[in-house]
Parts: sequence; C-alpha cells; structure tokens
Amino acid sequence: MSVLAWAWGPQTASAVSSATAFRPVNPEELKMTSEPAAPGAPAIILYREVYRDDGNARISGTDLSYASGRPGHEDDYFRIKILTEEGRKYAYIEIPISSGTGNITNIHARSIKPDGSIVDFDGKVATKLLVKAGDIRYLAKTLTLPDVQIGSIIEYFYTIDLSETHIIFSRWILSNELFTKAASFSLKPYGDENYPFNYYLQCISQNMGPGAPQPVQGPDKIIRLQVANIPAFVTENLMPPVNEVKERVDFSYSEDEPDTDVNHFWAKAGKRLDDKLEGFIGKRKAMEQAVSEIVGPNDPPEVKLQKIYARVQQMHNTSYEVRKTEEELKRAKEKPPVNVEDIWKRGEANGQQLTWLYLALVRAAGFEAYGVWVASRENYFFDPRSMLSTRLDSNLVVIKLNGKNIFCDPGAAFVPFGFLPWQETGVMGLQLDKQGVSWVQTLVPTAAQTRSERRAILTLTDTGDLEGKLTVTYMDMEAAAFRRNARNADEPARKTYLENIQKGYIPAASEVKLTNQPEWKNSALPLVAEFDLKVPGWASQAGHHFMVPVGLFGAREKHVFDHAERVHPIYVDYPYTRSDDITIQIPAGWQVSSLPSGWQYTAPNGVSYSLTAANDQGKLHISRTMTVDFILMEAKYYPTLRDHFQEIKSTDNEQIVLDSGGARAAN
Repeated sequence: MSVLAWAWGPQTASAVSSATAFRPVNPEELKMTSEPAAPGAPAIILYREVYRDDGNARISGTDLSYASGRPGHEDDYFRIKILTEEGRKYAYIEIPISSGTGNITNIHARSIKPDGSIVDFDGKVATKLLVKAGDIRYLAKTLTLPDVQIGSIIEYFYTIDLSETHIIFSRWILSNELFTKAASFSLKPYGDENYPFNYYLQCISQNMGPGAPQPVQGPDKIIRLQVANIPAFVTENLMPPVNEVKERVDFSYSEDEPDTDVNHFWAKAGKRLDDKLEGFIGKRKAMEQAVSEIVGPNDPPEVKLQKIYARVQQMHNTSYEVRKTEEELKRAKEKPPVNVEDIWKRGEANGQQLTWLYLALVRAAGFEAYGVWVASRENYFFDPRSMLSTRLDSNLVVIKLNGKNIFCDPGAAFVPFGFLPWQETGVMGLQLDKQGVSWVQTLVPTAAQTRSERRAILTLTDTGDLEGKLTVTYMDMEAAAFRRNARNADEPARKTYLENIQKGYIPAASEVKLTNQPEWKNSALPLVAEFDLKVPGWASQAGHHFMVPVGLFGAREKHVFDHAERVHPIYVDYPYTRSDDITIQIPAGWQVSSLPSGWQYTAPNGVSYSLTAANDQGKLHISRTMTVDFILMEAKYYPTLRDHFQEIKSTDNEQIVLDSGGARAAN
C-alpha cells in the first residue's frame, strides 16, 4: 500500500485532454498476431485511457456530493486487439454502472479490420439489467460491433455524467480481465476559484507491486498515472471483493489532515467524529421521556435493550425504501433531521441516524454505550494505516453489560438484536469516547448463528420421480440477509426469489412452488418457507434396480473448487451451517439393496461435513450437514480445502440402491 496526500483548496480550471476521441490507426498494431507478455491470450487491451473530472461539489449533510455544485464526469476509452477466435466475443461490449452513480452518454464505437478499413458502429445501444439486490440496480449499456475478425481492432469510448447526488469517491481500477499493454489515467479533483474547500485529497495505491509507477500531481493540479503491461486479472469463486484484490488507485476527500503518526491521526479524527455525534444525540431529557414510553421500570437490563431496539426498528427507515429519482428528491426538498429528538418526532430517518437514536435512548436508559464507526467489508478491506476516516462508512453501537460487549445496529433493517449485518462483522471499529478513541473488533458470527435447515418429506414414484413437501428455515443472520434482499419486492417477486434459490441447491431440473407466505418483517423470528417439490427422474433405473443419489441439495458444492491452482485467498461473507433432513417413502414392495456407508469429518480449516443414510421400514432417511466456519483463508491452504470439497462431492454422488422386484423387471 502506497499513500500519497495533497492539501486541496480553491483551484482554477485547467485544460486537459479527455478520452473521448479515437486514436490514429497504428499499422504495427494491425500486424500484431500475439503478445509475448500474454501468451495464448484471446485478446488484449492495446491502450486504455480514463479521465475523471470530479466537478465542483458541495457539502450535503455529512456527505460530499453535488447537491448544489457542478457534477463531475468521467471519460473512458478502450482499444482492444482480437487475437483468436475466442477473442471475437469482445465485439459484444458491456458498459456497467450502478444506479445512483449517473448516466452513460456519448457512446462511440468502431472496428478496424486487419486490412486497415474502418467500420463505424451505427447500431442500437441497449440497456441491460445486470444485477438487482433489493433496490440497488446495476445497469449496463450494451452494443455489438459487426464483422469483427481475428486480427481486428475494436475501439470505443463513452462518458459517465455523474449524478448530482452521487457521493464523491474516485478510483482507478487498473486491472482488467484482459492483459493491458498500456494505459493512462487522469484526475482533476473537484474545485474552482469561486469556492474555497477545506478538504484534503488522499491517494492510495493498492496491489501494484514494488517499483510500480505512482500517481503524480502536475503544476496544473491534474493527477496522472501511466502504466504498462498489467496482467490479466484472474477471477475465482469464493474470492475477496474483486476490486479489493485488483491493482487500483483510490482517492478520498477528507476533513482530516494527513499525519505521519497513525495514532495521532486517529485521535484527531476520532475527536472530530465524537464532537459531531455528541451534538447529534445530546437531547437527554427528550430521550428519557421517550424511554419511559418504551420500557418498564422493572424490566431486566437486556429486556430493556431489546424493547428499545425493537422500537427503533419499527420506525420508518428511509435507507431501505424504494430509491427516489433525482427529480422527486428535488421536489420534496427533504431536510435531514438535525438531532435525535427531531428523529423521534418525525418517526423516520435513515439507517445511520436510527442507529444513533438507539445510542441516545440506551444511554438515557442508564446503560454505558458508545458509538462506533466501522468500514464495511462488502467491497473493500479496511486498514487503519491508510488514515482514511471516510472509509469508516457504517455505524453501530457497543453496549457494556456484565463485562461483555453487545454490538447492535438497529439501522440495518431486519437484523436481530445482538447481531450485526455480515458486512460489519469481523472488522475493526473506531469507538468514540470523550476520554479518547480506541479500536474495537466486532465479533464474527458462529456457523450456528447463520444456520439454515431444510426438511423434506418426499415420496419416490415407481418412475423414479421425487415429490412432496419441503420446509426451509433460515435463522438469525441468514434470515436477515433474505429479508433485506427482498425488502422492496412484491409478493410474486419474493415467491420467485425463494423458489429459484431452492432450485439452485438441487443438481437436476426441479419444480419448486412456494405454498406459504413467510414472515418478512419481524427480525426476531426465523424466516420459514414451505414448498411443493418435484424432481423428475431423480432415481435412475438399471434393470430392476433404481439408484437414488444422496446429495439432493448438494449442487452448490459441486463446482466450488474445480481448479487445481489458486491465485486469491478464499473468502466467504460469513460462516454458515446448512443442515438437510430428508425422508423418502419408497414404493410398496421395493427393497433397499444397499446404503452408502456415510461420511463424517471435521477439518482443522473450519470445514465439517457429515452424511448418513438409513432405512426405516420402507422409508429412507438421509441426514446431511455442511459447515464452513471461517471468513478468510490464505491461498496456500487451498489444496487441502479443495481435497475436502472433492470428498464432499464424491460422497454426495454416492447412491442408495433399491430393488424394485422381479415383476417390475419383467415389464
């Protein structure tokens, strides 16, 4: 990790070339048939350019955004050489952007044939929904260049017009799935001569290796970086957040002046954050009155905490409502609450503000409690040495009770009392205190706290079909994750969501139909879903024998670690246990010829697995439990982990042999 920092005040606009023009055709690039630095590559990026102008931002609440300033924009340019038949797939261009960031405009593309002739793109640009998680959407602009051949060069450029409400956090992602021969990156930080800013711009280079070139700020205040020969990025399943392990440069604007002493930096930053927090929650009398309406004087301490927690979670959480358009936000002219008393009167706030309301209420109830800022590990891993207070993007409350820390985040919807959303678990947090800040480590949930249980009561038909009832129970953090993902979906969408998840666990075509309406709102209850299930042809026939695989719900483990080599660490969102209890009624007159011997082990790497199969008077009973009890594992341990999963897949493929009788065989 390399850290650079600049004081950033009023700036004058400066001229800089953008990445919105095609470069001249290079005859040497047309002749190229391979790249020695990337042998066997289907295609390579010959040249890439990124120019970012962060505009002229204003402060909106506690965020740096374009609420009343000039929005920024980013120009991107790619030139790609097609080297093999496989590489022709890159003629299909996909330009992704997350909702709320802005709009993709000014798209231009062309292809250059091996003979040098140019074909400009004049087709239709489509919009595609890539991922949808709750109300967060990832869209892409897509287009396909015609008549792209081996030896062709494709070029395209586009502009991202940043949203007025986009929170500024600039980054350059250097790595790409293709080898990059050369690339140029530029950033014009926000500001102009008409508006003074008391912010500091900090730049951090990650994963770039020793001796790599570093960003340089020129006399014109533009920050630039020239790089070459960036290896193709390898994507693996169960790996850390992709951008965390790519070569990248992050930029952050902060009120905190860079410091040579890490401890001194965080002491100053913590005092500033604590002063803001105390100013927001310092309404003791109003909070004491509110607490008297929530708890009884004789309630035990933990009951009081739970009642206050439940009351806060009942309030309208604006962080989880359907995202409003920018036009709607302008019309509404919504003003954020100024303090916790304001929140209590309104009955609504965003997630961070509700968590601070909980802190104010539990203090008013007489508990020792502190505010904590943490960095979510959903997209990046936090390192205090970076001295970036803006990376602390999530807040929670720690309560000292009977010598233990109770971590709570009621502003995270559907998370039960005493739990945190998985993104805030196992991370360092800055605990705020007037006497001085300190670092605390949030707890990692146990596999038992993220447990799901499947119970299936099924019948095997004489044609080999399985059909019957399936009940799935998600508990604690598992339930919270499902509720948050489907919070803004309607009933049909939730039904499809749950049905598709169950189908994903079955390694064969299946029919799954939700038959109940689970409890979606109450975070204190498990999420229980009931289904009608049918798996046609699950048992295969050989003569008068039928083979029934035992791994009915083992599809997720089938191809987890197929590759013999591993580049990145192994990473899971949270530890988990998945338990299956399956009962299968076999047809009358059939006999069990043989049962798998089963398997059980607990490995020191945190993976455990057990499977048993039994015959109980014409009913098969299969019990399978899979536990993964780690979050991050170094790649050097991959061979052992892979061996364990190979054993799991092998055991799941074992079969119960049934004898259908001679009468069946004679038919």
